[in-house]
Amino acid sequence: MAKKRAPKSPILSSPIFDEPTFNEAIATPDPSGLAIVPDDSGNYKDPNIKSLLNKQVVGFDQMRGNPSDFYTLAQALGSNGAKQTQAITASGQIVFHMTGDTGASSTKNFPNEVHVCDRLVADCQTPTKGRAPTFCFNLGDIVYDFGEAAYYYEQFYEPYRDYPCPIFAIPGNHDSFVLPNTTPGETPLEIFQRNFCATKLAPSVDAGSLHRTAMMQPGVYFTLDAPFVRIIGLFSNALEDPGVISSEPNGGKWKAIPDYQLTYLKAQLQQIKASKYAGAVILAIHHPPFSYAQPSSAPTANHGGSPVMRSEIDAICQQTGVYPHAVISGHAHNYQRYTRTLDGGANKQFQIPYIVCGNSGHNVNPLYQPAKGTKYVDPAKHSDVSYMLSAKAPAKSLVIENFDHSNYGYLLVTVNAKQIQISYQPVAKAGKPSMSPDTVAVNLANHTITK
Repeated sequence: MAKKRAPKSPILSSPIFDEPTFNEAIATPDPSGLAIVPDDSGNYKDPNIKSLLNKQVVGFDQMRGNPSDFYTLAQALGSNGAKQTQAITASGQIVFHMTGDTGASSTKNFPNEVHVCDRLVADCQTPTKGRAPTFCFNLGDIVYDFGEAAYYYEQFYEPYRDYPCPIFAIPGNHDSFVLPNTTPGETPLEIFQRNFCATKLAPSVDAGSLHRTAMMQPGVYFTLDAPFVRIIGLFSNALEDPGVISSEPNGGKWKAIPDYQLTYLKAQLQQIKASKYAGAVILAIHHPPFSYAQPSSAPTANHGGSPVMRSEIDAICQQTGVYPHAVISGHAHNYQRYTRTLDGGANKQFQIPYIVCGNSGHNVNPLYQPAKGTKYVDPAKHSDVSYMLSAKAPAKSLVIENFDHSNYGYLLVTVNAKQIQISYQPVAKAGKPSMSPDTVAVNLANHTITK
């Protein structure tokens, strides 16, 4: 049990904690709305800021430690973490959540974020197949509109006050884009780091009077190592679109971005190969490598895929001979699931689910915007969308298996020694969801989808 000093004020200015704390001791009723409503909407009308949204990238620090290092779940859980992870291993499986685009930018949307949070907490109270979720991995866009400290309590700490597990995260573009005239030391990425990449065990100043201690991830990109699974998290920077993980060495288009993550990703995959790691490998990144687009000449979604970023990841996978079992993203405010089939070499054919889950609280949008005067029509499920692949891609095909742009939702992931199962859990705005959960499972040994 954490030792706590009684706060002298509503903010815990000098807490002493000897163990990580993840939720409040007593559950409290849901808040009725945002007490501090974001007032950034006017920025979207400023032509200078609108221009920056597609031009501004941000630099970032290299992760603490070596590129091949990882942050373990046991470390995050504190002194009892080793026993807890041993118990997970002994149980034969691990269960965890993944969410994307959770922050509510308006009082209107706030109840939807709270509904998702309530479902996450309910999962922890009612274990699936005997094992409750152990953590949540947030895919970014935690605080809207631009990651300001003033909004962290309302959009993150208060909604998740009853979630009893660690919450890991990678930054989204809204957690890193810098508005003009931002106070030095208070850029969104710096605020993200003090909440998720802290160097001491204590609540962040942004947590107000709540007791959740800041996470101690080694950087804005990092690898989480847990029983049966390893999650490689990349930071895809501050642009509305596309996602970028490097300066793009061939042209150096984004000179402010260091190329740390290319070295890091290669080192992580080489380590997996050298150690003959047999667990599941998930690549997590905010901007999706694939997001639905209609055939050429037709309009695409508000947030499309990122082909250059995808090609850089492909190249490193090819060089190392190691491919993830799943690639999971947010950013596009809906749910999308693809099967990408590619040539893994040595007569091997891999099937990799590419999943977008960007509807965990902020908003829900259709897959694309139809041309003016035309009617929106959903693509057919299980249809081939290989036209979304670049000509030089090592993939054989790309199929859109399922999608949801009517409900909010999150992912419930279960991994054992043989397979990873990813189940999308829809959460209705009101009443029952308009679709059932959507589940995909991948055989870890041969990289093939089993259902």
